[in-house]
Amino acid sequence: MCDIYEVKTLEEMPKALSYLINKVETLQQDVNNLRKKERASESSRWMNIDELCAYHPSHPKKQTVYEWVSKKTIPYHKMTKGLMFLQSEIDEWLKRGAQKSEKELLQEAKDFVLSKEGKEV
Repeated sequence: MCDIYEVKTLEEMPKALSYLINKVETLQQDVNNLRKKERASESSRWMNIDELCAYHPSHPKKQTVYEWVSKKTIPYHKMTKGLMFLQSEIDEWLKRGAQKSEKELLQEAKDFVLSKEGKEV
């Protein structure tokens, strides 16, 4: 539906301007709401391994991603169609950067203890 506002006299200009400002503000709110919905739907988007490789900033090879999965360093989900990755989890993982996962830290601690067994400290 398109509202038409006709200005017939100069005295009607302030009212017309106010009308236009209200319309622009309403449109801006609508645009902002659509952007919020779009961001929310993007963050819950599922990606397969090819999409993940394209999405990841370094564009890793599939083999690299499979290594990350086998070491459990990247968040992933096993689905009937193979591995799937949730964009919001990948974004969070990327934000953490080079931080090691809890599993990696635990493994390093175990390896360290095993390397010290039988040796004097």
